[in-house]
Amino acid sequence: MVDVCQGGCGGIWFDAFELQRVDEEEEAAGEPLLQIERDPRIAVDSQRKRDCPRCAEMRLHRHFFSAKRKVEVDQCPNCGGYWLDAGELAQIRAEKAADADAHKLHSRLSSADIRYLYQLKQKSASDGVR
Repeated sequence: MVDVCQGGCGGIWFDAFELQRVDEEEEAAGEPLLQIERDPRIAVDSQRKRDCPRCAEMRLHRHFFSAKRKVEVDQCPNCGGYWLDAGELAQIRAEKAADADAHKLHSRLSSADIRYLYQLKQKSASDGVR
């Protein structure tokens, strides 16, 4: 059970460990969370510090969700909950899907394939120097 701002800003609050249960693209439980209605008249200031909806007098900290530094989220340093603005769950899922696709591609390459690609790269680099 997560809290959503349906018909408002379209944000989602995840208590500790809830986000990890629905952030995978193949996780059907998170599908309705991608379709939250939002009011287009509401402008969200992503730079504004937010208060944690669970912890009194606690500010959420904004940080990148992963090392790829593509999606910023707000997290409570006390309870570990996450606030995602509208669209951020979809961005997290897209990033994870891209990582999974890259991993699948990498795992399908044999060492001979990698060696061949490396040799092609070296040859094209040396051809470009001339």
